[in-house]
Amino acid sequence: MGFKFICTLCFLISLLAMPCEAQRARARELGIQMGMLPTGPYNAITDVAGVLVGHVTLIEGHGKLVIGKGPVRTGVTAVVPHGEDIFFHQVFAAAEALNGNGEMTGMAWVNERGQLEVPIVLTNTLSVGEGYSGVVAYMLKRGAGRVPLPVVAECYDGGLNDIAGRHVTVDHVVAAIETAKTGPVPEGSVGAGTGMRAYQFKAGIGTASRVVPDGHTLGVLVNANCGRRQRLVIDGVPIGRELPVEAAPTRDGSIIVVIATDAPLLPHQLRRLCKRAALGIGRTGTVSRTSSGDFAIAFSTAYRLSRTRADRDTITTLRDHRLNSLFQATIEATEEAIVNAMCVADSTTGRDDRIMPALPHDELIEILRKYGRGRGEKQPQMNTDKRG
Repeated sequence: MGFKFICTLCFLISLLAMPCEAQRARARELGIQMGMLPTGPYNAITDVAGVLVGHVTLIEGHGKLVIGKGPVRTGVTAVVPHGEDIFFHQVFAAAEALNGNGEMTGMAWVNERGQLEVPIVLTNTLSVGEGYSGVVAYMLKRGAGRVPLPVVAECYDGGLNDIAGRHVTVDHVVAAIETAKTGPVPEGSVGAGTGMRAYQFKAGIGTASRVVPDGHTLGVLVNANCGRRQRLVIDGVPIGRELPVEAAPTRDGSIIVVIATDAPLLPHQLRRLCKRAALGIGRTGTVSRTSSGDFAIAFSTAYRLSRTRADRDTITTLRDHRLNSLFQATIEATEEAIVNAMCVADSTTGRDDRIMPALPHDELIEILRKYGRGRGEKQPQMNTDKRG
């Protein structure tokens, strides 16, 4: 009884908390400026007008793992393309499996039809079922008679979390969707990223954005749970070679990449963006091994396709030669989102008192300076000129 009460309390606190002020510094706040394109105001996926992000974070217990009781280090993250009812106002979308040792449900229908009709939900591997049921519950709550095909993507957090206890519920998923909002996005150990790690450092949710020369915005959100310490590269610097490895290498894990843009793109063009996400992941040192579950999904907010009996839609889209700057934006934002996830996430103790350390900021800055990268002073976090 007490455990359930505390879990509920933690859940409510997670909905009300505003971690943006308390969280550790992001990459640019440490003087790390990756890429050439300017960022949007928040340097987040929510710089794409109308996109909302919601988290439910579940943290409870400590010490020895007792399946079903904890410790709990998990959660749910929802990405909602816009504030209208997406079931009736769909957006163009596409998805890609970079390596398929994982799950993103609904990919077949997204790619078959080229549209997204549901919020995107991220959670842990054994909670995909609850994620799926949660999206269905949310959609039916908004209108009976719907038959949605949810998009739920997972990463494994069993190194820190009582994953077999399946502490994520349908209500948590609905709450993550319903509390999604625009503005700054909490990063690191929040939502689906609560129990995640990357390159043997604590990681999780990260986000970044870019504004391309023609004024369009592209944003990326990742759930980073990938990579081995010795492979870590930040801004072209082999950080992993310079930092001691205190533990045996972990399995490579997975990463989920969500890409949003206000550029008017068709599904085949959005799928090309998904493929470029792999280059951004590769810049940080991950090669998408056989043991990885690496998926990307992209959507455009430029058009909302009404679920009506109309015979045709009239769409204006960018020519393919105009995609090059969006490719660059995808690569840069994906890279920076992964680094942000690591920079922000704090050291976490999980099941069986396992400790996943935070990326050490001071050592990171010194290594970057050694290679002539870090400038030492804080960099501007945002570019307020949305025209780029």
